[in-house]
Amino acid sequence: MAVRLGVVGVVLGATAAVVPGRVALAAAGASGAAATPSPYAFADGARSVEGARSTADAVILKPGTAYKSSLPSSGKVNYSIELDAASNAYVSVTAAPSPDSTVSVIDGLRVSMQDAEGNSCFVDTASFGAARSPHPIAAWGVREISPAKPLCRKAGTYYVSVERVDPEGEGSSPDAWDLELLATTEPRTAKTGATGAPEVWDSASPQPLQGEAERRRGGAGFAGATPLDQGVWRDDLRPGQTVFYEVPVDWGRQLHVTAELGSTDSGGTGYTPGALDLALYNPARGHVADVSVGYDGDQKSGSLPPLPPVDHANRNAAIGQISAMRFAGSYYLVAHLAESVADSFGDGPFKMTLRVRVSGAAKSGPEYAGESQPAGVFEVSDQEREAAAEGVAGGDDTAMRAVAVGGIGTGSALLVGLGVWTVVARRRSAV
Repeated sequence: MAVRLGVVGVVLGATAAVVPGRVALAAAGASGAAATPSPYAFADGARSVEGARSTADAVILKPGTAYKSSLPSSGKVNYSIELDAASNAYVSVTAAPSPDSTVSVIDGLRVSMQDAEGNSCFVDTASFGAARSPHPIAAWGVREISPAKPLCRKAGTYYVSVERVDPEGEGSSPDAWDLELLATTEPRTAKTGATGAPEVWDSASPQPLQGEAERRRGGAGFAGATPLDQGVWRDDLRPGQTVFYEVPVDWGRQLHVTAELGSTDSGGTGYTPGALDLALYNPARGHVADVSVGYDGDQKSGSLPPLPPVDHANRNAAIGQISAMRFAGSYYLVAHLAESVADSFGDGPFKMTLRVRVSGAAKSGPEYAGESQPAGVFEVSDQEREAAAEGVAGGDDTAMRAVAVGGIGTGSALLVGLGVWTVVARRRSAV
């Protein structure tokens, strides 16, 4: 079971200086001060379902389809998924409490997967951290076909149970939480792979990437995450706001991320534990690692822990953050600024810089004996690399963003935009 509190004794600040970006986005809200924090943005077309109190009534989740549901303050809700005896399956659950709700120190989300006989396949837990700031958090259930895991290998019905960790804890409000669920399947490999994790990889933390920051406004949910590639990126956050980015990481490549906030000019004093939370999720929205830092008004930085190159064999590792780096695709960076920052330092906006480094040479991945659901989720295409370079997010305005960002002719920009839209929509329409 992975329990993630993620409190690290690093102090971050918030900058007052405006760093001009090298890329000018014409889309609404792409420049200027950050807007008031918005609720979690669910995937377009997400299907509304009700979680069942009994597994006998659990609705069946279709891999590749996004669902919207609700989690009551107490008790479990259950969902089901039909699986074969060859594919790995991952069910990610994102909880999005209302910004007006309150949570205890250890409150959070617990997701478990069991087979039809009640055997436990996997349990994962996510928490809000020391700041007790409600924001979207995600945990996943896993059914993995592995020689080392004799249970949960049969074809049949599997159940995903979701519950709160500490609904009656001090400071927790009884509000229901919105949920977004996405089931992903990974086919078996055509050839038998390694049974052990890679033993040697560069675990040294490189110097954070240098250079002038470009402005990239983060999305408000996994499905609308803003693409990033290697570079230095700037965003403005208000207390209580959560932003989502996605970084394409191919087989053999290694991801390093540092978050920085400059000092504040608000004149406020005090200290907010766990003020900034930066979490990394893999392409199946499984948690990889996070860093949570405190804030006293002075500039500092915090980095995600060293992560191995993406490798199919990483899944054999005993350490969760290594095991989660098991497939290529878009990795998600989720940054949250605690609402309690406003108590001492005002409403901001606070200037955040992300230094993203993707090192190492890309290599061929495993040959899968089938197609994943959603299709293409465990690969990185040329169109996705282009989207990351230009910061083009999925959605109906993609072609217009391509015109604004690229500075090229309307006809050519439209073709480029449609090409990017096609590949991004391939995943997100299923999401």
